[in-house]
Amino acid sequence: MAKLLKNKKGFGIVEILVSAAVLGFMYMALLNLQGGNHDALLRIRGRDGAIQVAQQVLDSLKSVGIASIPSKQNADTTFNVDPIDRSWDRGLGGTSTVTYSPEVTVSATAEYTTETKSQFETIQYVYAKQVKVKVSWNFKGTTQSIEVSSVIR
Repeated sequence: MAKLLKNKKGFGIVEILVSAAVLGFMYMALLNLQGGNHDALLRIRGRDGAIQVAQQVLDSLKSVGIASIPSKQNADTTFNVDPIDRSWDRGLGGTSTVTYSPEVTVSATAEYTTETKSQFETIQYVYAKQVKVKVSWNFKGTTQSIEVSSVIR
């Protein structure tokens, strides 16, 4: 009986160090996987914010009416809108803020023009304008952008 107890050994220092190293590598791999998901979430949040900004710009252009939107008969017209900031709460506390830069391009109005003739004069009337809003923002050192298009009547 005494012989059986002497043959039983516990874990040695080498086994403990190897298992600690393996657990450490596994822990770092899990953290790295979680970081990739975090970047994807930030990219999606940034894109969603850009869509909201583009819709906000289109809505404001619709509210002022097509007569107030600068355009040309045979060429595109491009103008910039002041940068717009969007912020949201982060999961671990604090806020994240992204600055969006909208650029508006109004297509040539030749396709959306009607003409009325009378005995005395000919009147051309623009009844709609095609508007493209390109929203750009920075994400991890690169410029991301989306483009939304609409016809304003």
